[in-house]
Amino acid sequence: MKIIYEYSHLGGTEILKVRYPEYEYEIYEVIAKVKANKIKISEEKTMKDKKLYSPKDMNLQFAREFNDKDFSELRDTYSITLPNSSARINGAFKQIDFVKEKVLVEVQFGKYAFMFYDMAKFQYFFNENKADVGVEIVPCHSLHCQMSTGVSYGEQLVYDIERLKRHFPAVPVKVILIDADD
Repeated sequence: MKIIYEYSHLGGTEILKVRYPEYEYEIYEVIAKVKANKIKISEEKTMKDKKLYSPKDMNLQFAREFNDKDFSELRDTYSITLPNSSARINGAFKQIDFVKEKVLVEVQFGKYAFMFYDMAKFQYFFNENKADVGVEIVPCHSLHCQMSTGVSYGEQLVYDIERLKRHFPAVPVKVILIDADD
């Protein structure tokens, strides 16, 4: 895959370049090794029988490549309680797919709400002092157009982060928009 755009929020890119240059390089290597394959046959009415890029296939490739570079999962498990309530929910958790030291990486080929939820998870782990920077790898609009409906695109995420200014997320983030090589 290729990178077509990078966005730095609250110094996310700069933190990677200065404090974690080897991890930034590894992230770039992983992206370059992943191949977008049109192996999904659409069953959607608007794209019946059309070959599309497979998010599942790309996610598996990203997982393999990040794991080969010793990135691991970060999970915080906790119980949920509410003020003035006896309710208690055990086993709730926040999870990040790929972490090395305090660099968090999420690859998101899902709906837009999941991209934005990744920002909330970055914020959570930053607040817990378990993160210095988050990296969000997302499809660009061009790639999104060749995938199933429901997959979002990074331009929308960057647009919204810009409009929220410094208010959310209040954590350094680098957003990387990717596209297929061909």
